[in-house]
Amino acid sequence: MQDVDLFLSLAEIAGVFVGFGALIAVRGDGSGGTSDTYDVASVGMVVWAGITVVIVALAPVAISRFEVTDHALWVSSSLIALALFWVGNEVVERVFAERRALLAAWPLKKRWRVELVGMFFVLPMTIALILILLGVLPDLEAALYFAALVLLLVLDAWMLLLVVTATGRPRTT
Repeated sequence: MQDVDLFLSLAEIAGVFVGFGALIAVRGDGSGGTSDTYDVASVGMVVWAGITVVIVALAPVAISRFEVTDHALWVSSSLIALALFWVGNEVVERVFAERRALLAAWPLKKRWRVELVGMFFVLPMTIALILILLGVLPDLEAALYFAALVLLLVLDAWMLLLVVTATGRPRTT
């Protein structure tokens, strides 16, 4: 597989986001950790997205080591990416109480602007991965996968920006 270094570099960048998330989590309120539900849930989302980027970036590298190439490589990697993003996110949402509490306190009708911006990354990422699964553009599958990976990384950067600014914080008024 070509572009192994590129995928590894994107995994490293995502690893930095995970590190930033961990740093923010331990910085907290001075007591050794965060206590605010929003902080815990949002830092957790940044870390989860970063972990997802790392796995999605490493998937084609690892799978290609088993002599899987071309369409089979990109289909298997796309399945992993879609499962991690959509199913993994649902599992994380159900497992972590802070995430459930945040969603209950900040319903979609109040957070729609933040979600709308996220859709500019999520929708094309999902479409690119589905196009790979369908085999619609076989000559562009590597490019589509890379584009999806970059969109996921930018989404994680967007979420990190929301965490470190008040922009994404639920309004109490």
